Amino acid sequence: MTGEAIKALSSAANPIEWYCPQLLASPKESMDMVTAHIDQSNSDCLAVIGSSLGGFYTNYLAEKYACKAVVLNPAVRAARELAPHVGMMTAYDSDEPFDFRPEYIDELRALQVEIITNPARYFLIAAKGDELLDWHEMVDFYPGAKQLVLEGSDHGIADYADHLPQVLDFISSK
Repeated sequence: MTGEAIKALSSAANPIEWYCPQLLASPKESMDMVTAHIDQSNSDCLAVIGSSLGGFYTNYLAEKYACKAVVLNPAVRAARELAPHVGMMTAYDSDEPFDFRPEYIDELRALQVEIITNPARYFLIAAKGDELLDWHEMVDFYPGAKQLVLEGSDHGIADYADHLPQVLDFISSK
C-alpha cells in the first residue's frame, strides 16, 4: 500500500525510488544489505518507514543517515522482545519457517538505538490495541516526536490506509 502511494507521487520532475526488500533472518545481514543499497543510491533525500521489527531497524537507519523516519508499532527493544523466540519459528505474516538463532539477539543489541537524537525527524504511529507490543513504551521512546496514538487497532494497524496520507505528508515535508 505504501509502495503504491509512493510510486504515485513519483514523477519525471520528482523521481522517488521505492526500496522494500525482503529482509533476512540475520539482523546484521539485513542492515548490511539495506545500508549497501542506500550507500550506492543516487537519491538526494532519504526517508525510512518500518513496522514492528522494521520500526526497530528504522531507528537504526534514521540515526545512521540522519533522515526522516516513520515507525509503525515499532519494537523499540527488539532483543528483549525476541529473546524468548530463539529457535524455529514462522514469519509473522506467513507460514514460512525460519531458524531464529541466538546470535541474532546479539546482532539486535548491536543495532539498538538508546535515544533518538532529533525527534523532529520521527513520526510514530502506535496502536493501543497492539496485541504484541506495549504502546506506552513506544510513546515513551519517541519524546518530542510527532505521534499518532490510535484507539484500538492492532499490531498490523488494520486501518493503516486511513493514516497513510499523514505518513506521506510527513515524509514529503521539508
